[in-house]
Amino acid sequence: MGNRVALAREDFEWVYTDQPHADRRKEILAKYPEIKSLMGPDPRLKWIVCTMVAVQFLAFYLVKDLPWKWVMFWTYVFGSCINHSMTLAIHEISHNTAFGNNRAKWNRWFAIFANLPIGLPYSASFKRYHLDHHRYLGGDGVDVDIPTDFEGWFFCTRLRKLFWIMFQPLFYAIRPLCINPKPISQLELINVAIQLSFNTLLYWTCGAKPLVYMMMGSMLGMGLHPISGHFIAEHYMFLKGHETYSYYGSLNLLTFNVGYHNEHHDFPSVPGRRLPMVKKIAAEYYRDLPCYTSWVKVLYDFIMDDELSPYSRVKRRLTGDVKQE
Repeated sequence: MGNRVALAREDFEWVYTDQPHADRRKEILAKYPEIKSLMGPDPRLKWIVCTMVAVQFLAFYLVKDLPWKWVMFWTYVFGSCINHSMTLAIHEISHNTAFGNNRAKWNRWFAIFANLPIGLPYSASFKRYHLDHHRYLGGDGVDVDIPTDFEGWFFCTRLRKLFWIMFQPLFYAIRPLCINPKPISQLELINVAIQLSFNTLLYWTCGAKPLVYMMMGSMLGMGLHPISGHFIAEHYMFLKGHETYSYYGSLNLLTFNVGYHNEHHDFPSVPGRRLPMVKKIAAEYYRDLPCYTSWVKVLYDFIMDDELSPYSRVKRRLTGDVKQE
């Protein structure tokens, strides 16, 4: 699978400073308090999500009688895009931007509903781990967005990095069990039960093709796919000293502006639709930060640059009390 390159990193980028987002948030809010008005739920989000779920339900019906070659074609061209977009809708909902903080349980149940066309029951678990990612960005043993030591050590050649990107969903699913396993919650069990029931019902009513379209769409959409470039673009250290990067390209239209990632980590309570307004208001804080305009180029550069690997992440040892979700 290729020889280990001499330039490959052999460890993470360990730092001994706090993440930059909390201090920048305080500074920006002191200068631009009007940004507080951007926080809170996005009333459009629930309707957009319901429409996307309905579109996928219609697609399940339409692919059930197609030849297999067309099932696989539409799985990659259409289903993978919708399903990856749905995972980012769940990301939005995890920040209570569908119904607000006062209706937290509504957001949890709505995320389980949004999970249905993805096929893999993950919304309840994602919520628990993602909030830790924000609170303890790069935290050793807590932030499961950081690859394992094995991933950093093994996926260090171009061919291995290509394989790693293709199967990212599997690594994201297994990684929490290796880094920060948590007791299974009741909501996670409900998420699994509802999703498995839905998958079974879909198979009984429409056959195997919609089930393959759904499951493979999720795997392909979060693997070697233009949209999946955001996994690498958000926090992999292409430039020393920078651990979060924004992307300002057109794919933000399909991904709830997740590309505005510095802005999102600075203000996680601001819905994705309003993050461009944060950038506009506090322009001097973001204009000089490194950013991307192409997720495809991010994927290409990550694979081809021998100095980049899963080890290219900023990591910090946490001190004091660590309060996890």
